[in-house]
Amino acid sequence: MKKFLSAILIAAFVFGGGAVEAKSLWVDNGGGISLYSDKKARNVGDILTIVINETTTQTATKSRSNSKSGSVSVGTGTGIFDFIKAFSASGSDAFKADGSAVDTNRYSGQITVTVVEVLPNDNMIIEGTQSIWQNRDEHKITLRGVIRRDDVSMNNTVLSTRVADATLKFDGKGPLNAKQRQGILTQIFNFLF
Repeated sequence: MKKFLSAILIAAFVFGGGAVEAKSLWVDNGGGISLYSDKKARNVGDILTIVINETTTQTATKSRSNSKSGSVSVGTGTGIFDFIKAFSASGSDAFKADGSAVDTNRYSGQITVTVVEVLPNDNMIIEGTQSIWQNRDEHKITLRGVIRRDDVSMNNTVLSTRVADATLKFDGKGPLNAKQRQGILTQIFNFLF
């Protein structure tokens, strides 16, 4: 019986290819990521979340004024100019305008974006769009910018204040958004005046 088992093992080794391959319990990642490192976005196609927390305030105050005045007087004519009667004239013009405007905007939320390019200095260009539909109204957020790899937190998020060359666009369309725009006549009057 022992000879028979030995013959089967030798035949399996000879005819089975002979190569024995050991399998690891850990996933082979090609040595790119350590077992102890975080899984942060670092390559094209990786995704991460941008935490939007932006506040903008604009204040403008303008004041303009100008004035001018003038007067003229002519005495009575003599001799051949005795038909000229004495008269005087004066005039003045004044203009004053004051205006002020305060505009405060606050945006908060989150948008998940994709790494579209990794620059030679390891900075990453990110881009993403989020579209939310509610009652036939679309609310759309588009974000594009450059982030540093060091600014990506352990939970794979980046603050919007850390995005360089950021373009953050909020847009919408639908019945509600259409009612918030000025009408055609108002736009024409604003253009003319």
